[in-house]
Amino acid sequence: MAGVVLENVRKIYESGYVAIKGADFAVADGELLVLVGPSGCGKSTLLRMIAGLETISEGRLTIGGRVVNEVAPKDRDIAMVFQSYALYPHMSVSQNLAFGLKLRGVPRGEIERRVAEVAAVLGMEELLARRPAQLSGGQRQRVALGRALVREPSVFLLDEPLSNLDAKLRLSMRAEIARLHRRLGATMIYVTHDQVEAMTLGERIVVLCGGEIQQIDTPTALYEHPSNLFVAGFLGSPAMNVFSGRLRITDDIARLDLGQSILLLLGKGSGALGPFRDRPVAVGLRPEALRPATSQTPETLPRLQGRLEVVEPVGNEMFFYISFAGTELVVRTPPGAPPRCGEQMTLAFDPGRLHFFDAKTGRRIEAGALDAF
Repeated sequence: MAGVVLENVRKIYESGYVAIKGADFAVADGELLVLVGPSGCGKSTLLRMIAGLETISEGRLTIGGRVVNEVAPKDRDIAMVFQSYALYPHMSVSQNLAFGLKLRGVPRGEIERRVAEVAAVLGMEELLARRPAQLSGGQRQRVALGRALVREPSVFLLDEPLSNLDAKLRLSMRAEIARLHRRLGATMIYVTHDQVEAMTLGERIVVLCGGEIQQIDTPTALYEHPSNLFVAGFLGSPAMNVFSGRLRITDDIARLDLGQSILLLLGKGSGALGPFRDRPVAVGLRPEALRPATSQTPETLPRLQGRLEVVEPVGNEMFFYISFAGTELVVRTPPGAPPRCGEQMTLAFDPGRLHFFDAKTGRRIEAGALDAF
């Protein structure tokens, strides 16, 4: 296997459109790195540049320590799995797996060995004689993965390989890819628009928006310490709740002025927030950090009151959609008997779980944790 290093890699089309504005990151040997972002953010373009299917306008790309900017795709020692299975319909599974090796002149005995090994790894031994039309969507995707595996490349590139599968198949194939990575110790770069897929698969995640890298970190670090409002809103399902207003600080107690005479009490110990006093800020709170206040809830926790609009029971948990100060909040709670829609609900939260962002730049404010009262 091999590592991949991108140094200020940019993609500029003849029209002047900048698809990638400067990618700088390294993929360690044996790492599974995920590129994630909304449609049009440049993640597939970036992957295609690594594969050699798109030219690099500026910057340097190395694979296994070798600069490959001008190297043809077939000579980069990579294998790519696309969103479409792209299987040859007139060939059996075994023939589809072997086809690329035959083109490269690999000896017949070596081809048979590799095909047998990959079929065993992916549990496809009983499928080898079938043709693609006789396979389910999940089985076809396994064949597409197997076709990459038999190559035994230095780097695997996967471009939204599960997008065409239904929810149940996506879940099982996701687990299969994770097991496969652990077994092979392979270097993998995986593109997806699905943030749940990214969070569950990636050892590290590159978050892109508008052709620009927003943050690179582990799934846990991205969730707990998003570097800006985009990352905070994009990662997490449901998304982070965000309040926007002016920060008021009196006697080391922080409040958020939401307008219309609504002041949301945030917590005390606000010294680090001093530079943002009376400035527009955004305050984020994950859905699980809000909870309905009961007689057991500590009186020291800040509270807010809103109107319950929708209840979504999903088995092991429930989501409450609550209208508060012109903002819709989502609360994640354990299952139970929900209140009726239209009722007022009092919610409590731990000030230490608040996230602060500069409302103008969207960047995270490293303010430290506030305390309860």
